[in-house]
Amino acid sequence: MGQPVAGNPTQFMMERAFAAAGLDWRYLTLEVPSAKLADAMRGMRAMGFKGANFTIPHKVAVLQYLDELSPAAELMGAVNCANRVGDKLVGENTDGKGFVQSLRETGDPAGKKVVILGAGGAARAIAVELGLAGVSDITIVNRSSARGEELVGVLRDRVKVQAQFAALHGDYEVPADAAIFINATSIGLGDAKARVPVAAGSLRPELIVADVVFNPPETWLIRTAADRGCRTLDGLGMLVNQAVIAFKIWTGAEPSAGLMRDALEEFLSI
Repeated sequence: MGQPVAGNPTQFMMERAFAAAGLDWRYLTLEVPSAKLADAMRGMRAMGFKGANFTIPHKVAVLQYLDELSPAAELMGAVNCANRVGDKLVGENTDGKGFVQSLRETGDPAGKKVVILGAGGAARAIAVELGLAGVSDITIVNRSSARGEELVGVLRDRVKVQAQFAALHGDYEVPADAAIFINATSIGLGDAKARVPVAAGSLRPELIVADVVFNPPETWLIRTAADRGCRTLDGLGMLVNQAVIAFKIWTGAEPSAGLMRDALEEFLSI
């Protein structure tokens, strides 16, 4: 599907896991321009690819070229993974599932009030999966009210979880009754000093603070929250767990999450 580009962390994890499982499989990182997406999907079918991952800007556009969607992916309106089942391509979104699995290692989110910063693809996947996991309330904080309100509508009407939108103006004050605060934006990606617009004083010790940014794993938000006594969750766990889920979808085998985490840390030199 186009010309190979430099490897990425998911490729590094997957190929390490394929080798450990004794599978003669390859994970190719291919750059596909938006105008060529339809051609790429036809090529994927013709060449018998077992599956694929999709990233920005294809997570929504690719829906029209898939035969079915998982219930969660249909709610999100976006996929990051496709799996060949017979002659059909079935779309799934492993991002939110990977995040929730990582979060459960810190504490069960069921019954908790959650605040999510952002309303893009990562925020949608995480919010839907948290709603399905039984959280009691989700606040979406975003600069764009249109995008934020639209996500809140999906959560209320289709996921059946209590939700509301909060417009972002300046630094956001995390409410005292919130149990989990999540940065689901790209703020901090590649810049450990980039400051998330949240009031540091509202990060209470009993709060779980999570960041989807995995590189660097110790973002400004994670450092600040840890300094204030919060339990923290960096983006590495989400990245590893979504890859573990995709591996199982494609192969039917259970990979070693520890091996994949080691591969990720080796790739990132951490």
